[in-house]
Amino acid sequence: MSQTVDSFSFAKRIPATPSIGSTTVTKQDHVHLSFGFAAPHLFPIEQLSQSAAEAVTLHGRKALQYSGSVGPGQILKWIQARSQVHGIHVELDQILVTYGSTQGIDLATRILVEPGDHVWVESPSFFSALQAFRTAEAEITSFPIDEEGVRVDLIENALLNAKQNGKPLPKFLYTMPTYHNPGGVTLSVERRKRLVQLAEIYNFFILEDDAYSELNFTGNRYPPLYTLFPERVIYLNTFSKIIAPGLRLGWIIADSRVIAKIKLLNLGGSIGVFTQEIVAKLLDGFAFQEHVDSLIDHYRQQRDVMAKAVKNSFGEHVTFHLPEGGFYIWLRFADEVNTSDFLEDAAHRGVSFVDGKSFYVNPEGFQYARLCFSYVSEDQIVRGVQSFADAYFAYINKAVS
Repeated sequence: MSQTVDSFSFAKRIPATPSIGSTTVTKQDHVHLSFGFAAPHLFPIEQLSQSAAEAVTLHGRKALQYSGSVGPGQILKWIQARSQVHGIHVELDQILVTYGSTQGIDLATRILVEPGDHVWVESPSFFSALQAFRTAEAEITSFPIDEEGVRVDLIENALLNAKQNGKPLPKFLYTMPTYHNPGGVTLSVERRKRLVQLAEIYNFFILEDDAYSELNFTGNRYPPLYTLFPERVIYLNTFSKIIAPGLRLGWIIADSRVIAKIKLLNLGGSIGVFTQEIVAKLLDGFAFQEHVDSLIDHYRQQRDVMAKAVKNSFGEHVTFHLPEGGFYIWLRFADEVNTSDFLEDAAHRGVSFVDGKSFYVNPEGFQYARLCFSYVSEDQIVRGVQSFADAYFAYINKAVS
């Protein structure tokens, strides 16, 4: 009798669950408030089409080889120049292009963490990052956020306690300090300064995920953690939110010695060299800041529509922090509410969202829900939020009866 796949012992490091935030619902009128996607009508389709044609015509034979043509070098120079706008000044050997920022999380984790090492995170945190840390068999400790970002005072207390009592210190702390996913909050300047001081004192890295920083709705500027302590910060960013996610291009900025170690993991050579060729052609002469400004105008309006819809549909039943940028509004219900309990009913009513527990290391966060305002239209936001509210009120009315 032949053996089945089920009888085979696969590596225990494979995540137990697939990526979170998607849905299997395919109905055309379904409102996907769970999708953390960019607005497709804002993709620069015409420019990308022209850039792809030029990449094939001008450099196709070389660009389709393993090492690519001139595009990868041009991308590095563009990242170097754009980073200076945010106060980051680096050499080219301090930049590495990745398959999106999520691969950057995975690569950084792999060079820093042995099984059993400690990784500290915010609570809540980006679920794909948590999957990467679990897959690396790290011991994960989480620290809560408030309206000024992660509670750095609690991190400091934990570090002091670990040092005094001979407990393990973290190899790194993962944070999304600007327009947090899912919390929507931004780490204050004072906390940023103290956090990098702690990294120096206690000798750990900070993995800074800065995926949403270009989508700045207020004009308020916050220094990337990298600018405050380059030696101990590994900085991640991506083209997914500002050009298109299907390109699967992001980047890491770090000390050149860190980059050299990460490169050892790239067994297949350079990342998406033909895609880099296309994007390089796009960015050459592209009015990038005008493009970003149009993204900001659109997403700010989407945020405001969702905030108003939530207030109209839920009243005093939820609270939330109005984000200064990014894609998400993070709702808090009463402590006794479990948003997982009305996920299915909400889907039947035509809307999907992400329940709070998905963003936590431990069994908690049940009273939260993440809504994304970037992917759907204004009409869909209003309709989806109302359907979500209908599912919630049906849930609490059932609990009372």
